[in-house]
Amino acid sequence: MTNTQTYPSAGSTDIRKGQLWTGRILWAISVPFMLLDAGLHIAKPGPVLEAFEKLQIPVSTSVGLGVLELILVALYVIPRTAVLGAVLLTGYLGGAMAIHMRVGDPLWFPVLVGALLWGSLWCRDARVRSLFA
Repeated sequence: MTNTQTYPSAGSTDIRKGQLWTGRILWAISVPFMLLDAGLHIAKPGPVLEAFEKLQIPVSTSVGLGVLELILVALYVIPRTAVLGAVLLTGYLGGAMAIHMRVGDPLWFPVLVGALLWGSLWCRDARVRSLFA
């Protein structure tokens, strides 16, 4: 017997069990990271202040960026607005990439987080899968 049992998902009527769990695992990796990042921007511990200085970003923007990130993550975790949240988080991560590129930092981390966000959504949401069909 093959594993073709289906489960409901955001915007979908059918999804394979393995695909659903893959999406959940990717979600469980990416969302806590984004929440931690937002929380650190708001709390402003020493390493965040040092990073802002290195990246030549005014520290006064830290809390605003953290709150923005929390709002975008909230949009992403609500199934009805998950696609909008993913699009907006992609823009946020693109800005992070541009800032890191400007000072010569590696770009793999924002790219990886974006891939996890979209990979999770692709596994869990037929609307996203239909865009690539």
